[in-house]
Amino acid sequence: MQRSIFETSLAPTDVPLAEKVRPRLIQEIKGHKNLLAPQAALRQMIDKDQYSSFILWGPPGSGKTTIARLIESTTSMTFCAFSAVLSKIADVKALMEKARQLHQYQNKVTLVFVDEIHRFNKSQQDAFLPYIESGAIILIGATTENPSFEIISALLSRCHVFTLEPLPEKHLFAILKRAVEHVGRKLDIKDSALELLAEKAGGDARRALNDLELICRNAENGDSIEDADVLALLSKRSMFYDKNGEEHYNLISAFQKSIRGSDPQAALYWLARMVEAGEDPLYITRRLVRIASEDIGLADPQAIVQAIAVKDAVHFLGMPEANTALSQLTVYLATAPKSNAIEDAYLKAKTDAIKTSHLKAPLSVRNAPTKLMKDLGYNKGYRYSHDFANNYSYQNYLPEDLKKTDYYTPSKFGFEKEIQKRIDWWSRLKEQQLKDEESNKK
Repeated sequence: MQRSIFETSLAPTDVPLAEKVRPRLIQEIKGHKNLLAPQAALRQMIDKDQYSSFILWGPPGSGKTTIARLIESTTSMTFCAFSAVLSKIADVKALMEKARQLHQYQNKVTLVFVDEIHRFNKSQQDAFLPYIESGAIILIGATTENPSFEIISALLSRCHVFTLEPLPEKHLFAILKRAVEHVGRKLDIKDSALELLAEKAGGDARRALNDLELICRNAENGDSIEDADVLALLSKRSMFYDKNGEEHYNLISAFQKSIRGSDPQAALYWLARMVEAGEDPLYITRRLVRIASEDIGLADPQAIVQAIAVKDAVHFLGMPEANTALSQLTVYLATAPKSNAIEDAYLKAKTDAIKTSHLKAPLSVRNAPTKLMKDLGYNKGYRYSHDFANNYSYQNYLPEDLKKTDYYTPSKFGFEKEIQKRIDWWSRLKEQQLKDEESNKK
């Protein structure tokens, strides 16, 4: 078995700029002090060439593959690597069998690097387990997706997770400055242009280097690269957004929390981030309808009315015309009084409902469509509220054996102050009725 599938007899000469300037030494890797400091666990593994299985989790261009290549170039162990995007289960099984034989007959452990490991399905990930258990392989996975959701629990429990953060702009600038020597042309690239590339790369070194390479390829020897050249490129590029990944949920979470926190400015920012990146407007609208009841509820009964109206507007107008309707609702909900009393009330009622689903409704409030039911006492003694003063007559509507509980308690904000007055009024009528009934018994 070859020591690494990265080894080739001939090295290509025309490679991307990002590959040309990829760090070859650990000291050249920018950022990640928490992972690569002398006493850090990952650094200790590399320095001692003693590894446990681990997952590198971080956004694109943060250095996951660079760390794997560094390990490949320094380890004395057999090192194999493949991409989950290109490989099939047959490839995994073939590699695992070779690793098993190497372990059994030569007592050697194979380091297996799997790029984009989250792209493997459950059965493909399962294939690694027995070989990790036997010690035949040590797994190094790289993923841009949250391992908690994308890596099976059995595999995740056997791996450390090292988190890589987006690279700070100062480190991206240093990477770009170093890369200028490798662009293949004599150009006057202004530091301000490099700083702008670093700023707009979103912590992604590969993206920054690819942008620099594209600008340089369109320039001639002796040209000057200014801020305007960078802005011209960036104006044609799509926004950062992953509609199917973790970032999708991070943005919608920030959006809802901004509304809940009564910050219309932040809420509008997150709305614009999602809308301009192409998020489904109906998905955003569904969240807004939910917010209207979950975070506002009866503190402002108009919130749900506004939300449904905007739902209809989004259907009717479509995008981009519906962006103002979404903005209008976002500002309305963010500035409305807040109350989660309705959600709390339902959750309390849900708990009791699950525990007491065997309890029957009182006979007096049961439906009695047949003579048999009437003979059994269904609906007997029911008091029709409209036949009494104030359209009210107290009776028990809950199961006889269920402890009386106040599930809903209005907040002190918005319209719920009025609702509390109404509840108090009904309570006084109830107390007076019970008092009168007690007096009549005497």
